[in-house]
Amino acid sequence: MVDEDILDLPPPPADRRIAYGPGAYHFGDLRMPPGSGPFPVVVLLHGGYWRARYGLEYFGHASAALTAEGYATWNVEYRRIGHEGGAWPGTFEDVAAATDYLRALADEYSLDLTRFVTVGHSAGGHLAVWLAARRRLLPDSPLYAPDPLVPRAAVSLAGLHDLRRGSALGLSNGAVHELLGGPPEEYGERYAATSPADLLPIGVRQILVHGTEDDSVPYEISRDYAESARAAGDDVTLVTLDGVGHFETVDPRTSEWSATLDAVRAALS
Repeated sequence: MVDEDILDLPPPPADRRIAYGPGAYHFGDLRMPPGSGPFPVVVLLHGGYWRARYGLEYFGHASAALTAEGYATWNVEYRRIGHEGGAWPGTFEDVAAATDYLRALADEYSLDLTRFVTVGHSAGGHLAVWLAARRRLLPDSPLYAPDPLVPRAAVSLAGLHDLRRGSALGLSNGAVHELLGGPPEEYGERYAATSPADLLPIGVRQILVHGTEDDSVPYEISRDYAESARAAGDDVTLVTLDGVGHFETVDPRTSEWSATLDAVRAALS
């Protein structure tokens, strides 16, 4: 398994840090490949069990590596557990606003929003799939948007796609309860609006990459979610990485990074 030093290694600088809203955490790092475009776009959502301790910096390495492959990358920051306004509903409002903000950036930066995918790691994997699913929300949901920007596909790296199961397992000392306020028995409507497993079928292609030795988000969550999503009619590919842990797929120095590249290429094909 790879060392977790990717969390502390400073990433290559972004081309632009752009605010998508008024708050201190309402920004994203935009990286642009050479050329005149229009460029396919990858929106990146970092992990950290939605907590304030972890920011977008570690995902900057993946962003830079994907930009070197010819993709424009938008590495998104958002309010997290521990921030004022973070968790429910602010975390979801922020990643939705950041994604929809691509419409405001598209002309200036020659972004091709017909070739746009979300890619997330860990808790960000959950958010990447949720962004693809949010058009399923009903108008009475606090998170409803009448015209959300829908990705061509969602790529999840070691994502937690079933929040009810995450709650039952008490993952990361109850992180799901911190995110949504408590268990599904008390906050069922919040789980129904934010857990991809509750929103099936989402009608967007999904590629799930997960290692069997992941000690942060159990591999079985992706395996079982993929089965449920396929049964509901979704196009889902599960990429199983035998003997791989939680961080290899976000570190361009590893051999497992090739699985991430392949997933992004397939998502944009």
